[in-house]
Amino acid sequence: KIDMWKSFFTDRKWMFWCYGGGSLILVLIVFQTWLSVQFNTWYGSFYDLLQKPPEKGGLEKFYERLTFFLYLAIPYVTTISFTNWFTRMWTFRWREAITFSYMPYWRNVDAKVEGASQRIQEDCRDFANIVENIGLDIVRALMTLIAFLPILWALSENVVAPYLENVSGSLVWVALIVSLGGLTISWFVGIKLPGLEYNNQKAEAAFRKELVYGEDDRIRYALATSILKLFTGIRFNYHRLFLHYGYFDLWSILYRQIFVIVPFIIMGPGLFTGAYTLGIMMRAVNAFGEIKDAFNVFLYNWVQINRLRSIHKRLSEFEKAIGFNKPLRKARKSDVRA
Repeated sequence: KIDMWKSFFTDRKWMFWCYGGGSLILVLIVFQTWLSVQFNTWYGSFYDLLQKPPEKGGLEKFYERLTFFLYLAIPYVTTISFTNWFTRMWTFRWREAITFSYMPYWRNVDAKVEGASQRIQEDCRDFANIVENIGLDIVRALMTLIAFLPILWALSENVVAPYLENVSGSLVWVALIVSLGGLTISWFVGIKLPGLEYNNQKAEAAFRKELVYGEDDRIRYALATSILKLFTGIRFNYHRLFLHYGYFDLWSILYRQIFVIVPFIIMGPGLFTGAYTLGIMMRAVNAFGEIKDAFNVFLYNWVQINRLRSIHKRLSEFEKAIGFNKPLRKARKSDVRA
Protein backbone atom coordinates (compact mmCIF):
# COMPACT_ATOMS: atom_id res chain seq x y z
CA LYS A 1 0.00 0.00 0.00
CA ILE A 2 1.41 3.36 -1.09
CA ASP A 3 0.00 6.66 0.09
CA MET A 4 1.03 10.22 0.77
CA TRP A 5 2.75 9.22 4.03
CA LYS A 6 4.20 5.78 3.43
CA SER A 7 5.75 6.71 0.10
CA PHE A 8 8.35 8.80 1.96
CA PHE A 9 8.58 7.36 5.46
CA THR A 10 8.74 3.64 4.67
CA ASP A 11 10.46 3.47 1.27
CA ARG A 12 14.14 2.51 1.63
CA LYS A 13 15.00 4.82 -1.23
CA TRP A 14 14.15 7.84 0.89
CA MET A 15 15.38 6.64 4.29
CA PHE A 16 18.52 8.82 4.26
CA TRP A 17 16.62 11.98 3.43
CA CYS A 18 13.60 11.15 5.56
CA TYR A 19 15.26 10.19 8.83
CA GLY A 20 18.78 11.56 8.39
CA GLY A 21 17.50 14.93 7.21
CA GLY A 22 14.76 14.91 9.82
CA SER A 23 17.32 14.31 12.58
CA LEU A 24 19.43 17.24 11.37
CA ILE A 25 16.37 19.50 11.40
CA LEU A 26 15.61 18.41 14.97
CA VAL A 27 19.18 19.18 16.11
CA LEU A 28 19.00 22.63 14.52
CA ILE A 29 15.69 23.37 16.27
CA VAL A 30 17.14 22.30 19.62
CA PHE A 31 20.05 24.71 19.08
CA GLN A 32 17.62 27.52 18.22
CA THR A 33 15.67 26.82 21.40
CA TRP A 34 18.86 26.96 23.46
CA LEU A 35 19.64 30.36 21.95
CA SER A 36 16.12 31.53 22.83
CA VAL A 37 16.78 30.60 26.46
CA GLN A 38 20.00 32.62 26.35
CA PHE A 39 18.03 35.58 25.03
CA ASN A 40 15.67 35.26 27.98
CA THR A 41 18.60 35.42 30.40
CA TRP A 42 19.96 38.43 28.51
CA TYR A 43 16.65 40.27 28.95
CA GLY A 44 16.97 40.01 32.72
CA SER A 45 20.48 41.47 32.97
CA PHE A 46 19.92 44.11 30.29
CA TYR A 47 16.69 45.57 31.72
CA ASP A 48 18.08 45.49 35.25
CA LEU A 49 21.00 47.52 33.94
CA LEU A 50 18.61 50.03 32.35
CA GLN A 51 16.49 50.27 35.50
CA LYS A 52 19.41 50.93 37.83
CA PRO A 53 22.70 51.60 36.01
CA PRO A 54 25.88 51.54 38.15
CA GLU A 55 27.54 54.83 39.05
CA LYS A 56 30.81 53.79 37.38
CA GLY A 57 31.24 51.92 34.12
CA GLY A 58 27.53 51.88 33.36
CA LEU A 59 27.94 52.89 29.73
CA GLU A 60 30.66 50.27 29.16
CA LYS A 61 28.43 47.54 30.58
CA PHE A 62 25.57 48.79 28.44
CA TYR A 63 27.64 48.32 25.27
CA GLU A 64 28.93 44.97 26.55
CA ARG A 65 25.37 43.70 26.87
CA LEU A 66 24.53 44.93 23.37
CA THR A 67 27.63 43.20 21.99
CA PHE A 68 26.64 39.97 23.73
CA PHE A 69 23.21 40.29 22.11
CA LEU A 70 24.90 40.25 18.70
CA TYR A 71 26.83 37.11 19.68
CA LEU A 72 23.46 35.45 20.21
CA ALA A 73 21.57 37.07 17.31
CA ILE A 74 24.02 36.25 14.51
CA PRO A 75 24.07 32.44 15.04
CA TYR A 76 20.33 32.53 15.73
CA VAL A 77 19.52 34.21 12.42
CA THR A 78 22.01 32.03 10.54
CA THR A 79 20.66 28.81 12.02
CA ILE A 80 17.02 29.68 11.29
CA SER A 81 17.87 30.63 7.71
CA PHE A 82 19.76 27.37 7.14
CA THR A 83 16.98 25.36 8.81
CA ASN A 84 14.35 26.92 6.56
CA TRP A 85 16.45 26.23 3.44
CA PHE A 86 17.20 22.63 4.39
CA THR A 87 13.60 21.95 5.39
CA ARG A 88 12.42 23.12 1.97
CA MET A 89 14.88 20.70 0.37
CA TRP A 90 13.59 17.92 2.66
CA THR A 91 10.01 18.75 1.77
CA PHE A 92 10.72 18.69 -1.96
CA ARG A 93 12.05 15.14 -1.59
CA TRP A 94 8.78 14.22 0.09
CA ARG A 95 6.83 15.71 -2.79
CA GLU A 96 8.99 13.77 -5.23
CA ALA A 97 8.32 10.53 -3.35
CA ILE A 98 4.55 11.09 -3.38
CA THR A 99 4.46 12.08 -7.06
CA PHE A 100 6.36 9.08 -8.40
CA SER A 101 4.48 6.72 -6.13
CA TYR A 102 1.18 7.88 -7.64
CA MET A 103 2.28 7.86 -11.29
CA PRO A 104 2.28 4.08 -11.96
CA TYR A 105 -1.12 3.66 -10.29
CA TRP A 106 -2.64 6.57 -12.18
CA ARG A 107 -1.33 5.30 -15.52
CA ASN A 108 -2.63 1.85 -14.63
CA VAL A 109 -6.23 3.12 -14.55
CA ASP A 110 -7.99 3.04 -17.91
CA ALA A 111 -10.84 5.33 -16.91
CA LYS A 112 -10.28 9.07 -16.59
CA VAL A 113 -9.73 10.27 -13.04
CA GLU A 114 -11.29 13.66 -12.33
CA GLY A 115 -8.73 16.38 -11.56
CA ALA A 116 -5.78 13.95 -11.78
CA SER A 117 -3.33 16.57 -13.05
CA GLN A 118 -4.17 18.93 -10.19
CA ARG A 119 -3.92 16.18 -7.57
CA ILE A 120 -0.51 15.02 -8.78
CA GLN A 121 1.01 18.43 -9.46
CA GLU A 122 -0.61 20.93 -7.11
CA ASP A 123 -2.03 18.88 -4.24
CA CYS A 124 1.16 16.83 -3.75
CA ARG A 125 3.18 20.04 -3.68
CA ASP A 126 0.85 21.84 -1.27
CA PHE A 127 0.48 18.81 0.98
CA ALA A 128 4.23 18.49 1.48
CA ASN A 129 4.72 22.26 1.93
CA ILE A 130 1.92 22.68 4.46
CA VAL A 131 3.01 19.64 6.47
CA GLU A 132 6.53 21.11 6.47
CA ASN A 133 5.34 24.46 7.83
CA ILE A 134 2.99 23.05 10.45
CA GLY A 135 5.34 20.22 11.43
CA LEU A 136 8.25 22.60 11.89
CA ASP A 137 6.13 24.88 14.07
CA ILE A 138 4.93 21.94 16.18
CA VAL A 139 8.46 20.65 16.77
CA ARG A 140 9.62 24.15 17.69
CA ALA A 141 6.66 24.49 20.03
CA LEU A 142 7.53 21.22 21.81
CA MET A 143 11.16 22.28 22.21
CA THR A 144 10.03 25.66 23.51
CA LEU A 145 7.75 24.06 26.09
CA ILE A 146 10.55 21.80 27.30
CA ALA A 147 12.94 24.73 27.65
CA PHE A 148 10.68 27.51 28.92
CA LEU A 149 8.14 25.78 31.15
CA PRO A 150 10.68 25.42 34.02
CA ILE A 151 11.76 29.05 33.54
CA LEU A 152 8.22 30.44 33.59
CA TRP A 153 7.30 28.19 36.52
CA ALA A 154 10.24 29.54 38.54
CA LEU A 155 9.49 33.15 37.59
CA SER A 156 5.89 32.64 38.78
CA GLU A 157 7.20 32.72 42.35
CA ASN A 158 7.57 36.51 41.95
CA VAL A 159 3.89 37.07 41.12
CA VAL A 160 2.09 39.22 43.71
CA ALA A 161 -1.13 39.81 41.74
CA PRO A 162 -4.37 39.11 43.62
CA TYR A 163 -5.64 35.49 43.45
CA LEU A 164 -2.38 34.35 41.84
CA GLU A 165 0.32 35.12 44.40
CA ASN A 166 -0.14 31.81 46.24
CA VAL A 167 -0.57 29.64 43.16
CA SER A 168 2.50 27.65 42.15
CA GLY A 169 3.36 28.15 38.48
CA SER A 170 0.59 30.73 38.12
CA LEU A 171 1.97 32.17 34.87
CA VAL A 172 2.07 28.71 33.31
CA TRP A 173 -1.52 27.97 34.31
CA VAL A 174 -2.75 31.32 33.01
CA ALA A 175 -1.01 30.75 29.66
CA LEU A 176 -2.44 27.22 29.40
CA ILE A 177 -6.02 28.15 30.34
CA VAL A 178 -6.16 31.18 28.03
CA SER A 179 -4.61 29.19 25.17
CA LEU A 180 -7.04 26.28 25.52
CA GLY A 181 -9.94 28.71 25.73
CA GLY A 182 -8.78 30.49 22.57
CA LEU A 183 -8.31 27.21 20.72
CA THR A 184 -11.78 25.99 21.69
CA ILE A 185 -13.45 29.20 20.56
CA SER A 186 -11.43 29.15 17.32
CA TRP A 187 -12.65 25.63 16.60
CA PHE A 188 -16.27 26.75 16.70
CA VAL A 189 -15.64 30.03 14.88
CA GLY A 190 -13.82 28.28 12.02
CA ILE A 191 -15.76 25.02 11.93
CA LYS A 192 -17.08 25.58 8.39
CA LEU A 193 -13.75 26.54 6.81
CA PRO A 194 -12.47 23.03 5.85
CA GLY A 195 -15.65 22.20 3.93
CA LEU A 196 -15.59 25.55 2.16
CA GLU A 197 -11.94 25.07 1.20
CA TYR A 198 -12.76 21.64 -0.23
CA ASN A 199 -15.68 22.96 -2.29
CA ASN A 200 -13.58 25.85 -3.50
CA GLN A 201 -10.81 23.57 -4.72
CA LYS A 202 -13.33 21.45 -6.65
CA ALA A 203 -14.69 24.56 -8.36
CA GLU A 204 -11.16 25.73 -9.22
CA ALA A 205 -10.30 22.28 -10.61
CA ALA A 206 -13.34 22.29 -12.91
CA PHE A 207 -12.46 25.78 -14.16
CA ARG A 208 -8.84 24.80 -14.82
CA LYS A 209 -9.90 21.61 -16.60
CA GLU A 210 -12.08 23.60 -19.00
CA LEU A 211 -9.23 25.98 -19.75
CA VAL A 212 -6.78 23.13 -20.33
CA TYR A 213 -9.18 21.47 -22.79
CA GLY A 214 -9.66 24.83 -24.45
CA GLU A 215 -5.96 25.06 -25.24
CA ASP A 216 -6.35 22.12 -27.63
CA ASP A 217 -9.92 22.59 -28.81
CA ARG A 218 -11.43 26.09 -28.63
CA ILE A 219 -14.41 25.02 -30.72
CA ARG A 220 -15.96 22.76 -28.08
CA TYR A 221 -14.30 24.01 -24.89
CA ALA A 222 -13.63 27.31 -23.09
CA LEU A 223 -16.76 28.86 -24.58
CA ALA A 224 -18.04 32.09 -23.08
CA THR A 225 -21.14 30.46 -21.59
CA SER A 226 -19.24 27.59 -19.93
CA ILE A 227 -16.50 29.89 -18.62
CA LEU A 228 -19.08 32.29 -17.19
CA LYS A 229 -20.92 29.44 -15.49
CA LEU A 230 -17.78 27.95 -13.96
CA PHE A 231 -16.43 31.30 -12.83
CA THR A 232 -19.76 32.21 -11.27
CA GLY A 233 -19.43 29.10 -9.11
CA ILE A 234 -15.91 30.15 -8.16
CA ARG A 235 -17.11 33.65 -7.28
CA PHE A 236 -19.89 32.29 -5.07
CA ASN A 237 -17.51 29.94 -3.24
CA TYR A 238 -14.90 32.64 -2.69
CA HIS A 239 -17.44 35.11 -1.36
CA ARG A 240 -18.59 32.54 1.21
CA LEU A 241 -14.97 31.68 2.04
CA PHE A 242 -13.99 35.34 2.45
CA LEU A 243 -16.98 35.94 4.73
CA HIS A 244 -16.09 33.07 7.05
CA TYR A 245 -12.40 33.97 7.05
CA GLY A 246 -13.41 37.55 7.81
CA TYR A 247 -14.99 36.84 11.17
CA PHE A 248 -12.34 34.21 11.96
CA ASP A 249 -9.61 36.82 11.36
CA LEU A 250 -11.52 39.29 13.54
CA TRP A 251 -11.52 36.81 16.40
CA SER A 252 -7.92 35.59 15.99
CA ILE A 253 -6.42 39.10 15.73
CA LEU A 254 -8.40 40.29 18.76
CA TYR A 255 -7.28 37.22 20.69
CA ARG A 256 -3.60 37.79 19.91
CA GLN A 257 -3.72 41.46 20.87
CA ILE A 258 -5.40 40.71 24.20
CA PHE A 259 -2.82 38.01 24.94
CA VAL A 260 0.01 40.57 24.60
CA ILE A 261 -1.07 42.54 27.68
CA VAL A 262 -1.87 39.54 29.90
CA PRO A 263 1.67 39.11 31.38
CA PHE A 264 1.94 42.88 31.98
CA ILE A 265 -1.36 42.83 33.87
CA ILE A 266 -0.08 40.01 36.07
CA MET A 267 3.48 41.29 36.60
CA GLY A 268 2.80 45.04 36.65
CA PRO A 269 1.65 45.37 40.30
CA GLY A 270 4.82 43.76 41.64
CA LEU A 271 7.07 46.06 39.63
CA PHE A 272 5.49 49.21 41.05
CA THR A 273 5.58 47.88 44.61
CA GLY A 274 9.24 46.93 44.29
CA ALA A 275 8.66 43.19 44.66
CA TYR A 276 11.05 42.49 41.78
CA THR A 277 13.15 44.30 39.21
CA LEU A 278 12.37 45.30 35.65
CA GLY A 279 14.71 42.55 34.43
CA ILE A 280 12.67 39.84 36.17
CA MET A 281 9.47 41.28 34.76
CA MET A 282 10.81 41.33 31.20
CA ARG A 283 12.13 37.77 31.56
CA ALA A 284 8.66 36.71 32.68
CA VAL A 285 7.02 38.58 29.80
CA ASN A 286 9.41 37.00 27.29
CA ALA A 287 8.99 33.49 28.71
CA PHE A 288 5.22 33.95 28.85
CA GLY A 289 5.24 34.96 25.19
CA GLU A 290 7.29 31.90 24.22
CA ILE A 291 4.96 29.56 26.11
CA LYS A 292 1.91 31.35 24.72
CA ASP A 293 3.16 30.90 21.15
CA ALA A 294 3.91 27.24 21.81
CA PHE A 295 0.47 26.57 23.28
CA ASN A 296 -1.18 28.39 20.37
CA VAL A 297 0.74 26.69 17.57
CA PHE A 298 -2.46 25.15 16.21
CA LEU A 299 -4.40 28.40 16.44
CA TYR A 300 -1.70 30.33 14.60
CA ASN A 301 -1.71 27.68 11.85
CA TRP A 302 -5.49 27.36 11.69
CA VAL A 303 -5.78 28.53 8.08
CA GLN A 304 -3.03 26.16 6.98
CA ILE A 305 -4.58 23.30 8.92
CA ASN A 306 -7.89 23.86 7.14
CA ARG A 307 -6.12 23.77 3.77
CA LEU A 308 -4.27 20.63 4.80
CA ARG A 309 -7.49 18.86 5.78
CA SER A 310 -9.01 19.77 2.42
CA ILE A 311 -5.94 18.60 0.48
CA HIS A 312 -5.71 15.38 2.49
CA LYS A 313 -9.35 14.64 1.65
CA ARG A 314 -8.74 15.23 -2.06
CA LEU A 315 -5.60 13.08 -2.14
CA SER A 316 -7.39 10.30 -0.25
CA GLU A 317 -10.16 10.36 -2.84
CA PHE A 318 -7.54 10.31 -5.60
CA GLU A 319 -5.83 7.27 -4.06
CA LYS A 320 -9.12 5.41 -4.04
CA ALA A 321 -9.82 6.41 -7.64
CA ILE A 322 -6.47 5.11 -8.91
CA GLY A 323 -6.70 1.93 -6.81
CA PHE A 324 -3.43 2.39 -4.96
CA ASN A 325 -4.21 -0.66 -2.77
CA LYS A 326 -4.63 -2.98 -5.74
CA PRO A 327 -1.87 -4.92 -7.51
CA LEU A 328 -0.38 -3.14 -10.50
CA ARG A 329 -0.40 -4.56 -13.97
CA LYS A 330 2.94 -5.02 -15.62
CA ALA A 331 4.71 -1.69 -15.54
CA ARG A 332 5.00 0.27 -18.74
CA LYS A 333 8.39 1.45 -19.90
CA SER A 334 7.28 5.07 -19.57
CA ASP A 335 6.60 4.52 -15.87
CA VAL A 336 10.17 3.49 -15.11
CA ARG A 337 12.47 6.29 -14.07
CA ALA A 338 16.01 6.42 -15.33
